[in-house]
Amino acid sequence: MLGDELVAGHGDARCLGWVGRVAARTLPTVAAARFYPLGVPQEDSAALARRSMTEADLRFVPEADNRLVLAPGSFDVDAGISTARSRLNLANVLDAALAAEVATFVVGPPPSLNADRNRRIGELNAGFSDVALRRGIGYVDTFAPLQNHAGWMRDLASSADGLPGQEGYGLLAWLVLHRGWFDWLGVPAPATSDSV
Repeated sequence: MLGDELVAGHGDARCLGWVGRVAARTLPTVAAARFYPLGVPQEDSAALARRSMTEADLRFVPEADNRLVLAPGSFDVDAGISTARSRLNLANVLDAALAAEVATFVVGPPPSLNADRNRRIGELNAGFSDVALRRGIGYVDTFAPLQNHAGWMRDLASSADGLPGQEGYGLLAWLVLHRGWFDWLGVPAPATSDSV
Protein backbone atom coordinates (compact mmCIF):
# COMPACT_ATOMS: atom_id res chain seq x y z
CA MET A 1 0.00 0.00 0.00
CA LEU A 2 1.68 3.14 -1.22
CA GLY A 3 0.73 6.70 -0.40
CA ASP A 4 1.35 9.60 1.96
CA GLU A 5 1.51 9.69 5.76
CA LEU A 6 -2.10 8.48 6.05
CA VAL A 7 -0.98 5.08 4.75
CA ALA A 8 1.45 4.91 7.68
CA GLY A 9 -1.27 5.90 10.16
CA HIS A 10 0.42 9.07 11.45
CA GLY A 11 -1.74 10.69 14.11
CA ASP A 12 -3.41 7.46 15.25
CA ALA A 13 -2.81 6.82 18.95
CA ARG A 14 -3.38 3.10 18.31
CA CYS A 15 -0.83 3.14 15.45
CA LEU A 16 -3.20 1.24 13.17
CA GLY A 17 -4.26 3.89 10.69
CA TRP A 18 -6.74 2.83 8.05
CA VAL A 19 -4.36 0.22 6.64
CA GLY A 20 -4.06 -1.63 9.96
CA ARG A 21 -7.81 -1.60 10.42
CA VAL A 22 -8.40 -2.91 6.88
CA ALA A 23 -5.75 -5.60 7.41
CA ALA A 24 -7.38 -6.70 10.68
CA ARG A 25 -10.74 -7.12 8.93
CA THR A 26 -9.19 -8.85 5.90
CA LEU A 27 -6.90 -11.41 7.50
CA PRO A 28 -9.61 -13.69 8.90
CA THR A 29 -10.93 -14.12 5.34
CA VAL A 30 -7.62 -14.00 3.46
CA ALA A 31 -5.22 -15.54 5.97
CA ALA A 32 -2.25 -15.49 3.58
CA ALA A 33 -2.51 -11.75 2.89
CA ARG A 34 0.51 -9.58 3.66
CA PHE A 35 0.28 -5.81 4.04
CA TYR A 36 3.18 -3.42 3.52
CA PRO A 37 2.21 0.19 4.30
CA LEU A 38 4.74 2.33 2.44
CA GLY A 39 3.94 5.92 3.28
CA VAL A 40 6.01 9.00 2.46
CA PRO A 41 4.93 12.22 4.20
CA GLN A 42 3.64 14.96 1.89
CA GLU A 43 4.41 12.94 -1.22
CA ASP A 44 3.07 14.30 -4.49
CA SER A 45 1.78 12.13 -7.33
CA ALA A 46 4.99 12.50 -9.36
CA ALA A 47 7.10 11.05 -6.55
CA LEU A 48 4.51 8.33 -5.94
CA ALA A 49 4.60 7.42 -9.63
CA ARG A 50 8.39 7.18 -9.62
CA ARG A 51 8.59 4.75 -6.73
CA SER A 52 5.40 2.69 -6.93
CA MET A 53 6.33 -0.25 -9.11
CA THR A 54 9.92 -0.39 -7.81
CA GLU A 55 8.71 -0.50 -4.19
CA ALA A 56 6.01 -3.02 -5.02
CA ASP A 57 8.38 -5.30 -6.95
CA LEU A 58 10.61 -5.56 -3.88
CA ARG A 59 7.71 -7.10 -1.97
CA PHE A 60 6.11 -9.24 -4.65
CA VAL A 61 6.51 -12.99 -4.31
CA PRO A 62 6.84 -15.15 -7.44
CA GLU A 63 3.74 -17.24 -8.15
CA ALA A 64 1.70 -15.31 -5.55
CA ASP A 65 -1.41 -13.21 -6.10
CA ASN A 66 0.50 -9.93 -5.83
CA ARG A 67 -1.66 -6.82 -5.61
CA LEU A 68 -1.06 -3.09 -5.41
CA VAL A 69 -3.01 -0.51 -3.41
CA LEU A 70 -2.34 3.14 -4.17
CA ALA A 71 -3.49 5.95 -1.92
CA PRO A 72 -2.34 9.17 -3.57
CA GLY A 73 -2.66 12.01 -1.11
CA SER A 74 -3.55 15.64 -1.64
CA PHE A 75 -0.07 17.18 -1.58
CA ASP A 76 -0.32 17.97 -5.31
CA VAL A 77 -2.65 20.80 -4.23
CA ASP A 78 0.08 22.33 -2.04
CA ALA A 79 2.84 21.69 -4.57
CA GLY A 80 0.96 23.52 -7.33
CA ILE A 81 0.72 20.45 -9.57
CA SER A 82 -2.12 20.77 -12.06
CA THR A 83 -4.95 18.28 -12.00
CA ALA A 84 -4.03 17.27 -15.55
CA ARG A 85 -0.46 16.45 -14.45
CA SER A 86 -1.76 14.61 -11.36
CA ARG A 87 -4.03 12.53 -13.58
CA LEU A 88 -1.11 11.68 -15.85
CA ASN A 89 1.07 10.65 -12.90
CA LEU A 90 -1.57 8.26 -11.60
CA ALA A 91 -2.29 6.98 -15.13
CA ASN A 92 1.39 6.11 -15.59
CA VAL A 93 1.41 3.97 -12.44
CA LEU A 94 -1.86 2.25 -13.29
CA ASP A 95 -0.74 1.55 -16.85
CA ALA A 96 2.53 0.05 -15.57
CA ALA A 97 0.59 -2.15 -13.16
CA LEU A 98 -1.81 -3.23 -15.90
CA ALA A 99 1.13 -4.06 -18.19
CA ALA A 100 2.65 -6.17 -15.39
CA GLU A 101 -0.76 -7.81 -14.79
CA VAL A 102 -0.86 -6.60 -11.20
CA ALA A 103 -4.36 -6.08 -9.81
CA THR A 104 -4.58 -2.54 -8.47
CA PHE A 105 -6.95 -0.66 -6.17
CA VAL A 106 -6.94 3.12 -5.53
CA VAL A 107 -8.00 5.01 -2.41
CA GLY A 108 -8.54 8.70 -3.09
CA PRO A 109 -7.49 11.65 -0.93
CA PRO A 110 -9.74 12.75 1.94
CA PRO A 111 -10.77 16.35 2.68
CA SER A 112 -8.96 18.82 4.89
CA LEU A 113 -10.35 21.56 7.15
CA ASN A 114 -9.58 24.31 4.62
CA ALA A 115 -12.48 25.11 2.27
CA ASP A 116 -10.30 26.49 -0.54
CA ARG A 117 -7.95 23.53 -0.32
CA ASN A 118 -10.97 21.22 -0.37
CA ARG A 119 -12.13 22.76 -3.63
CA ARG A 120 -8.80 21.71 -5.17
CA ILE A 121 -8.85 18.30 -3.45
CA GLY A 122 -12.32 17.75 -4.90
CA GLU A 123 -10.95 18.40 -8.40
CA LEU A 124 -7.99 16.12 -7.73
CA ASN A 125 -10.28 13.39 -6.41
CA ALA A 126 -12.52 13.61 -9.49
CA GLY A 127 -9.47 13.40 -11.75
CA PHE A 128 -8.01 10.40 -9.93
CA SER A 129 -11.39 8.66 -9.93
CA ASP A 130 -11.80 9.17 -13.67
CA VAL A 131 -8.32 7.80 -14.41
CA ALA A 132 -8.96 4.67 -12.36
CA LEU A 133 -12.48 4.03 -13.61
CA ARG A 134 -11.44 4.43 -17.27
CA ARG A 135 -9.07 1.52 -16.68
CA GLY A 136 -11.60 -0.60 -14.84
CA ILE A 137 -9.72 -0.19 -11.55
CA GLY A 138 -11.58 0.07 -8.26
CA TYR A 139 -11.56 3.53 -6.70
CA VAL A 140 -12.68 4.55 -3.22
CA ASP A 141 -13.84 8.15 -3.03
CA THR A 142 -13.06 9.26 0.53
CA PHE A 143 -13.48 12.94 -0.25
CA ALA A 144 -17.22 13.21 -0.92
CA PRO A 145 -18.42 11.12 2.05
CA LEU A 146 -16.11 12.88 4.53
CA GLN A 147 -16.25 16.47 3.25
CA ASN A 148 -19.10 17.38 5.58
CA HIS A 149 -18.83 14.48 8.04
CA ALA A 150 -18.92 15.85 11.58
CA GLY A 151 -16.73 13.08 13.01
CA TRP A 152 -14.04 13.51 10.37
CA MET A 153 -13.95 17.28 10.75
CA ARG A 154 -13.94 17.04 14.55
CA ASP A 155 -11.03 14.59 14.44
CA LEU A 156 -8.99 16.84 12.14
CA ALA A 157 -9.78 19.92 14.23
CA SER A 158 -8.58 18.25 17.42
CA SER A 159 -5.20 17.43 15.86
CA ALA A 160 -2.21 19.77 16.05
CA ASP A 161 -1.02 18.73 12.59
CA GLY A 162 -4.31 18.28 10.74
CA LEU A 163 -4.08 14.48 10.66
CA PRO A 164 -6.95 12.20 11.62
CA GLY A 165 -6.98 10.25 14.84
CA GLN A 166 -8.70 7.00 15.73
CA GLU A 167 -12.16 8.10 14.63
CA GLY A 168 -10.92 9.51 11.32
CA TYR A 169 -8.90 6.42 10.47
CA GLY A 170 -11.85 4.26 11.40
CA LEU A 171 -13.97 6.20 8.92
CA LEU A 172 -11.36 5.80 6.17
CA ALA A 173 -11.13 2.06 6.86
CA TRP A 174 -14.91 1.72 6.80
CA LEU A 175 -15.07 3.38 3.40
CA VAL A 176 -12.36 1.12 1.96
CA LEU A 177 -13.96 -2.02 3.38
CA HIS A 178 -17.43 -1.12 2.13
CA ARG A 179 -16.60 0.31 -1.30
CA GLY A 180 -15.30 -2.66 -3.25
CA TRP A 181 -12.42 -4.03 -1.17
CA PHE A 182 -13.65 -7.60 -0.77
CA ASP A 183 -14.99 -7.72 -4.32
CA TRP A 184 -11.53 -6.68 -5.52
CA LEU A 185 -9.97 -9.46 -3.44
CA GLY A 186 -12.52 -11.90 -4.87
CA VAL A 187 -13.77 -13.07 -1.47
CA PRO A 188 -17.03 -12.62 0.41
CA ALA A 189 -17.12 -9.80 2.91
CA PRO A 190 -17.15 -10.92 6.55
CA ALA A 191 -20.14 -10.22 8.74
CA THR A 192 -20.48 -6.47 9.05
CA SER A 193 -20.03 -4.39 12.13
CA ASP A 194 -20.10 -0.65 12.65
CA SER A 195 -16.61 -0.44 14.12
CA VAL A 196 -13.23 -0.98 12.50
